[in-house]
Amino acid sequence: MPASLRRPFIAAAALACSLAPLPARAQSAQTCAPDEELAYICGAERPEDILALPGTRWLIASGFAKGAGLKLIDATARRMEFWYKGSPDQIAPDTAAYPHCPGPPDPALLNDRGLNLRASGPDRWRLLVVNHGGRESVEVFDVNAAADRPTLQWRGCIPMPAGQVGNSVTSFADGQILATVLTRPGTSIADFVLGRDTGAVWSWRPGEPAFHEMPGTALPGNNGIESDPDERHFYTIAFGQHAVAVFDRSDPRGPVRRIVAPDFMPDNIHWSDGHLLLAGMRYDEPACGGLRKVVDGAADPMLCPRGWIVGEVDLTQGRIATIAYGTPRKDFNGLSAAAIMGRELWLGSFQAGRIAIAPLPAPKPATP
Repeated sequence: MPASLRRPFIAAAALACSLAPLPARAQSAQTCAPDEELAYICGAERPEDILALPGTRWLIASGFAKGAGLKLIDATARRMEFWYKGSPDQIAPDTAAYPHCPGPPDPALLNDRGLNLRASGPDRWRLLVVNHGGRESVEVFDVNAAADRPTLQWRGCIPMPAGQVGNSVTSFADGQILATVLTRPGTSIADFVLGRDTGAVWSWRPGEPAFHEMPGTALPGNNGIESDPDERHFYTIAFGQHAVAVFDRSDPRGPVRRIVAPDFMPDNIHWSDGHLLLAGMRYDEPACGGLRKVVDGAADPMLCPRGWIVGEVDLTQGRIATIAYGTPRKDFNGLSAAAIMGRELWLGSFQAGRIAIAPLPAPKPATP
């Protein structure tokens, strides 16, 4: 792990920012002016998760609101477009692989949260998307990045079991897909804030009729999830514990390791440019009265702007190093994901109407 990614810093940005082409409903009152810490691409309604498409200048962001859909972002031009439009060239169902999928998602309803990318061939990727728009499902897309601008095709979906709402998703080379559920029926956000188990990890393999719960994976708020390149482990965020739970894929009956985050609430977790990144809001924020509280059985919805933190999991040391942080931002609260693109961090949010951009620190000279 480069030493330059272990030093905390307050991001200072003098970065240009362009307003992307947006639907009329999203164009009003969008300014896109940078502030003293971050630059922005505006109009990206609740981009809860964000991924860099490896080897390209492109990023993909989700949209955690009705019709917010998938966004394709040109990092060089600082421009964004709504990607999935449901046009005939974007629909190529694989009914043999996904026989229980009722049909393509309606772009007017597409409401997505967690994302996952896995290489499927040269310049080709399988994109998984947790969808809440019109159905609870994991949508399956193929991405072709051979041309200058990547193309997208919907291939099918895997419905979530009745009553279960997916949060994040990951995959393995053999086709197994894992999805998290943050709060199962009968539990609440207040429960996991108080440290009670509320969610779990659900598994699907090619040929199986449906997702099934993996016993032993219940945590206080199962949130982000990521697989390990060794194909033997996966990582799940326990949101109520502000920790990463490491599971053995062959025997997931309880975490084999737990790594606690320093003073922030990790949300999504992803490999990005060889680094296992997490992102989230500061837990003990003086500007919001300190720790997140539960009052009269309801958890603080965290609408008060909290400081933002991006960390990297150091598996060798069993710790999470802070690589970037900043103070509360009025127009960018709810940090939930981070991706590395060149010497920049691209940041997603489950609350904001914009994507944020912060510089990575310059490499630190090697110590003699």
